Amino acid sequence: MDDDPDPGVDNGQLFDTYNAAYAQALFEQYLQNAASVDAAWRELFDRGEAVGRLLGAERPAPTLPGEAQLRVARAAGELVDAYRLHGHRAARLDPLGSTPPGHPQLQPAFHGISEDQLGLVPASLVGLEMWGNTVADVVAALQDTYTGSIGYEFEYLEDPDSREWLREQIEAGTHREPLSSSALRRLMERLTETECFEQFLHRAYLGAKRFSVEGTDMLVPMLDLAIERAAATGASEIVIGMAHRGRLNVLAHVLGMPYEELIARFEDRHARMAGTGDVKYHLGADGTYATPSGQPLTVLLAPNPSHLEFVNPIVEGMTRAKQSHRYARQLTRDENVVVPILIHGDAAFAGQGVVTETLNLARLHGYRTGGTLHIIANNQVGFTTDPRDARSADYASDPARGFDIPVFHVNADDPLACLAVTRLAMAFRAQFHSDVVIDLVGYRRYGHNESDEPSYTQPVMYQQIAAHPTVRTMFAERLAAEGVLAKPEADALVEACNERLQQAQVQVRETPDDAGPPVTPAVVEPEPDASPPDTGFPAEALRDLDRQLHGAPDAFHVHPKLARQLARRAGILTGGDGPIDWAHAEALAFASLLRQGVPIRLTGQDAERGTFSHRHLVLNDVETAAKHVPLSNLSGVEVTFEIHNSPLSELAVLGFEYGYSVVAPRALVLWEAQFGDFVNGAQVILDQFLAAGREKWGQLSRLALLLPHGYEGQGPEHSSARLERFLQLAAEDNMRVANCTTPAQYFHLLRLQALDPLRRPLIVMTPKSLLRHPRAVATLPELATGRFAPVLDDPARAGSADPVQRLVLCSGKVYYDLDAARGDAEGAGETALVRLERLYPFPAAELRAVLDRYAAREIVWAQEEPANMGPWTFVQPRLRALSGTDPLYVGRPERASPAEGSAADHEHEQQRIVEHAVSAPRPARAGGGKH
Repeated sequence: MDDDPDPGVDNGQLFDTYNAAYAQALFEQYLQNAASVDAAWRELFDRGEAVGRLLGAERPAPTLPGEAQLRVARAAGELVDAYRLHGHRAARLDPLGSTPPGHPQLQPAFHGISEDQLGLVPASLVGLEMWGNTVADVVAALQDTYTGSIGYEFEYLEDPDSREWLREQIEAGTHREPLSSSALRRLMERLTETECFEQFLHRAYLGAKRFSVEGTDMLVPMLDLAIERAAATGASEIVIGMAHRGRLNVLAHVLGMPYEELIARFEDRHARMAGTGDVKYHLGADGTYATPSGQPLTVLLAPNPSHLEFVNPIVEGMTRAKQSHRYARQLTRDENVVVPILIHGDAAFAGQGVVTETLNLARLHGYRTGGTLHIIANNQVGFTTDPRDARSADYASDPARGFDIPVFHVNADDPLACLAVTRLAMAFRAQFHSDVVIDLVGYRRYGHNESDEPSYTQPVMYQQIAAHPTVRTMFAERLAAEGVLAKPEADALVEACNERLQQAQVQVRETPDDAGPPVTPAVVEPEPDASPPDTGFPAEALRDLDRQLHGAPDAFHVHPKLARQLARRAGILTGGDGPIDWAHAEALAFASLLRQGVPIRLTGQDAERGTFSHRHLVLNDVETAAKHVPLSNLSGVEVTFEIHNSPLSELAVLGFEYGYSVVAPRALVLWEAQFGDFVNGAQVILDQFLAAGREKWGQLSRLALLLPHGYEGQGPEHSSARLERFLQLAAEDNMRVANCTTPAQYFHLLRLQALDPLRRPLIVMTPKSLLRHPRAVATLPELATGRFAPVLDDPARAGSADPVQRLVLCSGKVYYDLDAARGDAEGAGETALVRLERLYPFPAAELRAVLDRYAAREIVWAQEEPANMGPWTFVQPRLRALSGTDPLYVGRPERASPAEGSAADHEHEQQRIVEHAVSAPRPARAGGGKH
């Protein structure tokens, strides 16, 4: 018989035509040299058909020969990498069933190979033999891992350790822990509580705004698990920030707020606060969370207005403060003890810049908190705006990619997948102390709020939602099918939950309310003290601190120019009592507070040196770049001094410092703007939190803002800290606003801010030219025995009670310009210059005493700012009420821009103002015209 097979015989019949021994011999020959085997056999062996029968169970699966095998293996390796990199694009993430976009690199053909060839390459060649014998087995496992209900984005991470760790965890499936029957039942109970709470409120208070969590119900069980995993790694506290969607459910089921308290707000029978209060879905709270192990954790939900993401940096600041041990010589922090969780909206995460600013803080030395768990409650729509109109990126989470943060997308209708990504996220945070994002892809069962009609703008989506079962319903069906929880048992859970809610409603409605709702204070504060704290500090103690402030270790090489400046400053108190300039007085104020046990944190753009090269609280070795901070090395001090240069941000940084100050009541926290003008980049923080937080939420802060302010011919963006805006926000004793003119005043103001038991934000219009002005100086006795004066009388008329023709009132740096002009003016002796050093709370009593003493024929208010800016519109009605006459105005006319762009124009206008104020004929009344 001819050795060659009959060309007419089908290849699939070859094993039936020839005996196995002959075929096996041909196969061995094929493995040595494929070309030496007849084409029909070669085709058979290439495809691997029936080789199992040929080789038997003891032989490995077939492979491609030589170069073909290597070529396919390389292509298969590219396919494996593609699943890791692009698998999320084929993941089934949308509960509403939209088709995933996919990616061409997930197809074998893209890499030049066929599906059949995948079965001819051993899994060992791509290093994944734990998933099967061949690459076909590997690809099947990759599809299950990367294109199921979870989509992973992490291959872009720059750190190879974190990237490899995630790859190993994901592909080993360590986060996909199977749940016991009892754990599945607990999950079912939690989903039932979450859904029943929302549905009860929807029925009982139809149309009332509550911003339901329905469509992303798994948020609550995910928070449960995140808190439990945080506890397992040493956490004792969780700080949460979120917008309003789902907030009531989180308050009830995560923080343990009683149903009665929440229902009372719908019934408008809740206890009233002494302040204005806020709507129920903006409220903050704290509660105790008991983990299954019995370990209690404190959970704090920060209050947040409708400005959505602006709570983010505030939560980070709160977390940093709670992690910090300030009552020790050197600052230490424990990033495991307090864990921040931020819950975002999809449209807001992509659209609001404060998100990106906050993400940028995560790895900075002065702001890191050891990793934040971010959960995007992804409704797939903004208020009414589709994603294609809301962002340029494919995913709402894409801003996180720019900060090397891994993102896990998950289908909100797959409860076990949601818990799996939570485990992975918390494990990543614990391992790398890094931020991590979970994109919880769900939907919004109702409109933006429950009185909204969503089908006006998303008709097709809301047809799908109307027909779509809830996640609790689907999970109940699944557990019934698996024999874990029968349908009657699941129904009984719903009935029990509804009964509990109905009882709570009845209790609220039946509670007697004879005298009206009780008024509860927004926050418990100490009674105001008639005499403010003593802000002086012993002279010899100040000299001792001063000696330490201006030294450096022997081996430390200070910049030669700076060394000479420090030496001159050190000699001021060594050989006398002054003069002490602004930065010198500030350093002494800080040192004295540290000696008294007050921790200090100062941040801002260039805060270490000072924008105007005046502060120099951090010294840099010119040879090694090592740093030395004298205030951190004072003898007899057992509290910390922190100073950090901030990123080029006002919004997130100011929010961070505000949050820090809220939970660090004894610390003096300060933020300095590079120029005061730039503070308007943080206007939301000023309006919604700093000015109104006490009245809305009982949130107290003694944060101090240092805002360089003053007209020196540097243009519109380097003159005004917008003093008028702070004065417009000032009411109900909510803040302190000062524009002091001497280093002694600044010294006492800082100390008063730190020592006053009443916590209020402080706004300081700090100077620029006065930092080195020869007259803006202090003496040691002024620091040792003085105190802050809200009103400074005219030093040229000290002790004189003689009436004057003209009383000129002003605030801030313009005083020195006015005083210089007065010296050259005719009739200067008939003019008194009085400074308002504190504008709010308005010093009415002190000012009345001045007005009564001088009994001036004319009262003039002089300022550098335009008439529609600065203090004028604030002080005018108050001066009229105190004096009984209309004060006269001298200053720039009303303008749209704060200052001139030309230094020459500025000088001309400044000269006009001061000359008219102290010596000109009767000025025009403020009305915007030229004076």
